[in-house]
Amino acid sequence: MTAPAFEEVDPTSDCGCPGCARHRASPRPSGRFGGNPAVRGVVVVATAASAAFGAAPPAAALTAPHVAPRPGAPAADDGPATPQGPRAPLHGPAGGPVKQPATPYPAATRTQIINRAKLWVGAKVPYSMDDYWSDGYRQDCSGYVSMAWGLGTNEWTGSLDQFGVKITKEELQPGDMLLFHNPDNPEKGSHVVIFGGWTDHTHTNYLVYEQTPPHARSQPTPYPYWTHADKYVPYRYKGVTAGTAGAQQAADGRKPAPFPGAGFFGPGANNKYITQLGRLLVSRGAGSFYTEGPGPAWGEADRRATRAFQLAQGWADEDSDGLPGPGTWKLLVTGQGRSLPSGAAGARPASHGVPGYPGRNLFRPGAENEYVTQLGRQLSKKGFGRFYADGPGPSWGEADRRAVEAFQRSQGWRGGAADGYPGPETWRRLFA
Repeated sequence: MTAPAFEEVDPTSDCGCPGCARHRASPRPSGRFGGNPAVRGVVVVATAASAAFGAAPPAAALTAPHVAPRPGAPAADDGPATPQGPRAPLHGPAGGPVKQPATPYPAATRTQIINRAKLWVGAKVPYSMDDYWSDGYRQDCSGYVSMAWGLGTNEWTGSLDQFGVKITKEELQPGDMLLFHNPDNPEKGSHVVIFGGWTDHTHTNYLVYEQTPPHARSQPTPYPYWTHADKYVPYRYKGVTAGTAGAQQAADGRKPAPFPGAGFFGPGANNKYITQLGRLLVSRGAGSFYTEGPGPAWGEADRRATRAFQLAQGWADEDSDGLPGPGTWKLLVTGQGRSLPSGAAGARPASHGVPGYPGRNLFRPGAENEYVTQLGRQLSKKGFGRFYADGPGPSWGEADRRAVEAFQRSQGWRGGAADGYPGPETWRRLFA
């Protein structure tokens, strides 16, 4: 199964006028289970209704009620084609955005993830693409997973994969997610759920936690889901912490996997133990070192992540060489030792394989850093400096967003692909 990779298709509106949200149709990235956040200044355009509603006008399709699914049955797959909101900040008590946490992967145990998921199920939080629950998260499927994982933003199905590491069916544990994002037509089928554990020894059914019309629910579900069974991809949250995989092995009384030997790690090595090491490091807070997730080939990301974990134990530099020894391995497989602190030294935002790209979180409202200045200066060199009244600076503002949007449109991008926020492909083209 191929993991979905979605770089820059966050939907957004071409017009900042709130009145346009309900009266204009446009080919936006959208999803049946998406959300339309009520963020100030962000307007999401209503899409046309699906074929199930015939020639109904877009406004009618948007307000058409969802039919509640029967117990044990999936939500109606032929419902109206509803718009899916872009990434958005959490909403505070007054309805406005709140400050994001310093780390893009706030630490969370599996117990915390499942307990959060249960809160919405117990409260029967209504499904909505427009509303936000009291905890600040949008009441759609992607907002639900953002809430369960404790993210500092409301994500959507086209961005949640960036917060996880792709895993296999056999590796699924409670708190992981199953994601289907349809990049060709996100309004049809895109959905994401929380895996709650297997319900039978054959691993053909599992307990799902999901936000779907009419409200959040939990029930036994065929793996991977009722519909689009060949499209769902399992992911593990990068911020999942100790007390999860390694600690559960110790609690089960099983002997932790022995250290395979120093020869399995280092330049040129390629084996399953490197993948295992990377996933253990991600579970201890080192997810920001991996741009594409741990794999079997030893790389600089493995060395840097290992060294950061070693430094977190208080070891001297000579003992923190980035190569796992028996002591490092034991701490990782048993869930002992210190996990990486938030914003660990040396950790860098995911670059998605684009040299120099620092990550999306550095280009958001409230951001202030050297990369914003670097971006603005390059935009000015490319002929998009007219948006800056006082010249580029370190504080992200509307001038930066408009300049980025103008550059994206100059590349022939439209709709959500030209949202004014630099992703990896924007960065690559801008600095090429």
